[in-house]
Amino acid sequence: QVDVAAMVRLFGYVDVTDTAFIVAVLSIAFNPLFWNVVARWEHKTRAFSQVFGSPRAACYCLGAVILLLNCVRSHCFTEAMKSQPKMEGWDWHWIYYSGLAISAVGTLFVISSFLALGFTGTFLGDYFGILMEEKVTSFPFSILDNPMYWGSTAIYLGWSLMHASPAGLLLTAVVAISYTIAVLYEGPFTEEIYRRKQKGVKSK
Repeated sequence: QVDVAAMVRLFGYVDVTDTAFIVAVLSIAFNPLFWNVVARWEHKTRAFSQVFGSPRAACYCLGAVILLLNCVRSHCFTEAMKSQPKMEGWDWHWIYYSGLAISAVGTLFVISSFLALGFTGTFLGDYFGILMEEKVTSFPFSILDNPMYWGSTAIYLGWSLMHASPAGLLLTAVVAISYTIAVLYEGPFTEEIYRRKQKGVKSK
């Protein structure tokens, strides 16, 4: 069961009307919306591939924009934490090092996901027609689905604990929700792309 008293106490530290907090929420929500809309538009029209001369060049451009937006999101997240009070009694070493460990695990998932998928596999290359030969099942995909997303969420969670920030914890929940929605939106569409690929191979 949810500890209501703890939740009330947590929200008591967070001013959701603070400008920095609102900007952080908007940046968190915007990122997956942006890359899904752009990638689906590219899949439907091939407009970016035509502009940049090839699907690979277009995918690299989108990946660079996504990386930049992620840097902006992290900056907004950090500024929102700085603008809000810290949780009293959270200045214990074990909380700080627990947050550090969680961030380290999240970083491991993010980096290993990138190495397993490559740049185009990470940044929606399948929407550009750059398809992988087979589904990646090596680490960290052998442990959980969408490790890039949940690794990123873990980094924000650890970062929030290290800063004893209730606002950071609430923003981390927003990150998790935005990624959950993104997975529900992306998963079936990506599966359909590869289903069509397999159908095409069998028909030859």
